[in-house]
Amino acid sequence: MGLAIAFIFCLIFARLLYVQVVWGSELKYRAADQWNREIPIIAARGVISDRNGEILAGNKTTYSVFLRPNAVKDAEYTATVLGGLFSLDTETILKKISGGKVSEITVARQVSRESVEKLVSYDLPGVYYSRDNTRQYTYNDALCQVLGFTSNDGLGLSGIEKYYDNILSGTDGEISYTTDIVGIETENSVVVYHEATAGNEIRLTIDIDIQLAAEEAMKSAYAANNAKSVSCVVLNPQNFDILAMVNYPSYDLNEVPRDDKETLNAQSRNSVVCDIYEPGSTFKIVTAAANIEEYLRGNKNAYSDSYIFNGSRTRTVDGTKIKCWSDHSNGKHSNQTLAEALNNSCNPCFTDIALSLGTDTFYNYLNAFGFGNVTGLDFGGEALGMLVPQSLVRGCDLARIGFGQTVAVTGIQLACAAAAAVNGGNYYTPRLLDSVILKDGKRESNAPVLKYKPLSEKASSMLASMLEGVVTEGSGKKAYIEGYKVGGKTGTAQKYEDGHVASGKYVSSFVGFFPADKPQYLALIIVDEPQGTYYGSTVAAPVAKEIFEDIIRIKNIQPYV
Repeated sequence: MGLAIAFIFCLIFARLLYVQVVWGSELKYRAADQWNREIPIIAARGVISDRNGEILAGNKTTYSVFLRPNAVKDAEYTATVLGGLFSLDTETILKKISGGKVSEITVARQVSRESVEKLVSYDLPGVYYSRDNTRQYTYNDALCQVLGFTSNDGLGLSGIEKYYDNILSGTDGEISYTTDIVGIETENSVVVYHEATAGNEIRLTIDIDIQLAAEEAMKSAYAANNAKSVSCVVLNPQNFDILAMVNYPSYDLNEVPRDDKETLNAQSRNSVVCDIYEPGSTFKIVTAAANIEEYLRGNKNAYSDSYIFNGSRTRTVDGTKIKCWSDHSNGKHSNQTLAEALNNSCNPCFTDIALSLGTDTFYNYLNAFGFGNVTGLDFGGEALGMLVPQSLVRGCDLARIGFGQTVAVTGIQLACAAAAAVNGGNYYTPRLLDSVILKDGKRESNAPVLKYKPLSEKASSMLASMLEGVVTEGSGKKAYIEGYKVGGKTGTAQKYEDGHVASGKYVSSFVGFFPADKPQYLALIIVDEPQGTYYGSTVAAPVAKEIFEDIIRIKNIQPYV
């Protein structure tokens, strides 16, 4: 009996110890919570600006309205007023007030100051409001797939808003005051104010003036070609700063179509980063680069810049016939150097290069130029591209890869590879974040990072000079600008559906840069399924010219001669 009583007392003592020591702090919090009410103060989200400090995404002050059913004195009147002010169903509000299931109800979010002032004039017991913030985008649909958007609660859901949400998000504050057990503020309530802490500002590498110019050029290209979609990326080849990125069709960031998920998913997708396509002849930049570098290194399987390729229109590799896009009837493709092969975009010449270099050597360059892997851009959802595994590649595959078939890339992959090929041979990690501006005004810079050096400076210079010839003499003439050294390469690729060539469907593209001898700007233009004329030389090259001319005007760049 004594042992039983002692055991029971031990249990009681253990429980008391648990309540006082282990559970004590939580019980104190619960007790205080019963006698206190908090009104949240939503922290201002950090501003997103361009490289020059122009605000791209900011905030406007709005308000949230809350209701505590236990503190409401006249349920019907309160429901009627709230329904009228905020265009809500009165019966629904009345049911929530009378239901008694929750202690607090969120009536409305992102309410204007004028509506709150009207609400205050009614002096409704049990109804409270607090300041929050609504995201406001300065340029509406411009850069929409890059910036992304937030939820109604201010959380980043896509784009930069999501990728850097931890930097942009601040810490919410609150206003706390004492109430009675049913939630009615006491007569001598003590009000405690906990200030919200705003998020940090993000400064992007984007130049909004170049972005707006690119937006207009791409919208015009979309309309003129009745295309399925168009996209573009403009970057600085010297450090891979992204200066502009366009995908069209687009949507208004201030009017996000949240109720139409299919449209939102399609139009909010950053195709330049997340989608892949067969590049076609723009890929010949990489093949030419590999050949020039190997020749300079003394590889006897590489071709010199004076070597004359024969003019045969067809190559047969592993029993597969590989043809040039041209029938060679004009004589331009008869006997040509590497520079002339780039001018004419002659497929068999680049087939010869790929096969001559061999799988191991050519794949070393493909890997060094970033194909088959992400570039490392600070943006979510970047695609890997598609590259036939080196162990499985056949001769006919290698031959086609040489001129941009049997390989799929993202726009950002190709733009970075082209930039590395002409900038002296340096491959950087592309970046959208330039710096973070802290609340105390200090700036934390995001420095460029050199990843690889796939080419020597000499090989890069030789290639850039050849690509300048493509614009002055070859297929890229429609990108030529009098007085300025522009280089580039056109591309036209057939599209595939269910493993077969899709009749009449093409991707037209052009990658261009200037000044050709020391590139400061590079643009990749992609037009998906243009109607009518579909060659990159006539569809995409003029768009690059338009963007370059706008950059020349914006930056007041003087002619070369």
